[in-house]
Amino acid sequence: MRAYLRPGGDTGMKLLVLTQYFWPEDFRINDVVRSCVEKGLAVQVLTAKPNYPGGKVFDGYRAAGCSREEWGGAKVSRVPIVPRGKSGGIRLAANYLSFILSGLVFGPWLLRRQDTDVIFVYAPSPLLQAIPALLLGRLKKCPVVLWVQDLWPESLEATGHVRNPVILRFVEGWIRFIYRHTDLILVQSRAFQAPVRALAPGKKIVYYPNSVEEVFLRSADGACPDLPVLNSGFTVLFAGNVGTAQAMEVIVGAAELLRGYPDIHFVVVGQGSRWEWLKQQAGSLGLANIHLPGRFPVEAMPGMMSKASVLLVTLTDQPIFAMTVPAKIQAYMAVGRPIIACLNGEGARLVGEADAGIAVAAEDSKGLAEAVLRFYEMPPEQRNRLGENGRRYFQDHFDHDKLMDELIRYLECAISEHKARQ
Repeated sequence: MRAYLRPGGDTGMKLLVLTQYFWPEDFRINDVVRSCVEKGLAVQVLTAKPNYPGGKVFDGYRAAGCSREEWGGAKVSRVPIVPRGKSGGIRLAANYLSFILSGLVFGPWLLRRQDTDVIFVYAPSPLLQAIPALLLGRLKKCPVVLWVQDLWPESLEATGHVRNPVILRFVEGWIRFIYRHTDLILVQSRAFQAPVRALAPGKKIVYYPNSVEEVFLRSADGACPDLPVLNSGFTVLFAGNVGTAQAMEVIVGAAELLRGYPDIHFVVVGQGSRWEWLKQQAGSLGLANIHLPGRFPVEAMPGMMSKASVLLVTLTDQPIFAMTVPAKIQAYMAVGRPIIACLNGEGARLVGEADAGIAVAAEDSKGLAEAVLRFYEMPPEQRNRLGENGRRYFQDHFDHDKLMDELIRYLECAISEHKARQ
């Protein structure tokens, strides 16, 4: 294997990152790109116009046309996209398909005369966004490395966006095609390996977990917005996407069961397709113990999390989500607060293995309420000890710098093996 790493951290590697989601949207790939630049890689990014999660293109951008910019030392090329809108499967499908088509049509033109050693695809939903990378890989004569964040087509069915078995089989055929033409597949959860292998027989599949944005590793002092609810009482904080997969019903159910405890508060920070529903439920049921302050920049999150009594992660009771590790688990561990994991499978296993909190079954409102009460009655020193357990587990298993060194080695291997086949 040719070693790309040179003295002083300059690798000499020319990396193309393809992802539908990128800065100023808040995704893990932002820190990966920044660190690749810091380690000496020449990085280009092919992405879409930012519109997640609000569904409207961010200020300073427009949906139509291509654009170029620089961010964090990387050259960023953006292709047109249909914004995802507030809700609705048709609009979301148009959003997904528009990036694929724009990437196929405009990607080769935007990246013409640009040398590339390897293409790295960051693939949360939709996994189909990898299709333009396959074309670019052939044009550039370089390997394609795929980092799978969500299982497809399982995620489509589990979130309710697609139920038609014919469509699901059609999507599965494309997923098989993508896997077959990818040089290396990385998966964010160990539980992903078996279902991915079933669609990608003979392919190399490697467990490669998420870390967190660098901001979660800094001191949270002075970084917290002024939310009075975090300064008094016992607070259970949920942070992130407020969507169908996150089973907001379980929070409503637990809040109903705990309405007799006036100093226990559920604080849901974030937005998404179920935010309005959650707001309506809290109002119609008179649940003053549910607080919805909205969405905040990622820089504000560590301070808010650090002030919470416990941190909550939830997912629906679906087989696909039992195999998924929500990225917020790593973020919660990094800030050193105890965790209630109201989900099944791999995410719950990690929290238990780290001794970082309490795991209860997905969509179990009674179990969630009982877990909240256990923490409520627990001495603060014991809660703090669980939080510190999580922080140590994060440092041992999800440290960003260690994972970045691993990623560069995987990219080097993909390049060497691709050259050997030519």
